[in-house]
Amino acid sequence: MKFKNLWGHFCTINIHKIRVMINCFRVGLIKQGLLHDLSKYSLEEFIPGVLYYQGTRSPNAAEREDKGFSRAWLHHKGRNKHHYEYWIDFTTDMSEGLVGHKMPLNYVIEMMMDRIAASKTYKGKDYTDASPWEYYMHAKNYMVIAPETRKLLEELLLILKNQGEKRTFSYIRYLLKKGEY
Repeated sequence: MKFKNLWGHFCTINIHKIRVMINCFRVGLIKQGLLHDLSKYSLEEFIPGVLYYQGTRSPNAAEREDKGFSRAWLHHKGRNKHHYEYWIDFTTDMSEGLVGHKMPLNYVIEMMMDRIAASKTYKGKDYTDASPWEYYMHAKNYMVIAPETRKLLEELLLILKNQGEKRTFSYIRYLLKKGEY
C-alpha cells in the first residue's frame, strides 16, 4: 500500500462525509448527517478503497473492473439505507423477481445529499448543479429502484439542476415537514 493512496483515500472519504453531513444538517437530518457512511472506515471497505484509490472516481469502480465485482461496494450497500440498492428484494409474488422497494423519505433525502457530495468531491472545480443529474442519467436505465423513489429522486435532481441548491433544500425541508412523498 502506498502512503499517498492511504492518505488520499482517507481525505476523500472525510471530505465526502463532511459535505453530506453539512447538507443533511441544512435540511434537519442531524443524526443521518453524523452517521453517514461510517462503514467506509471498516476494514472491509477502507482497505479496498486504499488499494483502488485514484482520486477522480470511486475506488469501487476500479475494484469492479479488476475483479468483476466490488466486495467493498457489496459491504457498503448492505449497511447503508441511503442507497437504493439496499432496498432491492423479492416481492411476495416470486414471479416478479427482484424489485426495488419504496425508500423512506429521510433515506431518499440522504441519497440526494450523497449524490451532491460525491459529485462535488470527484468533479472538483468542474462541478455544477447539473452534475448529480448527469451522473444519474448514466445509470438510470440500469437501476432497480421503486417507481415512487425514482420519481422523487428525479424531481429533486431536476430542481437542483434548474433552480439550484437553495431552492432544492427549501423544497426538501418542506417534504420532511410534510413527512411523505
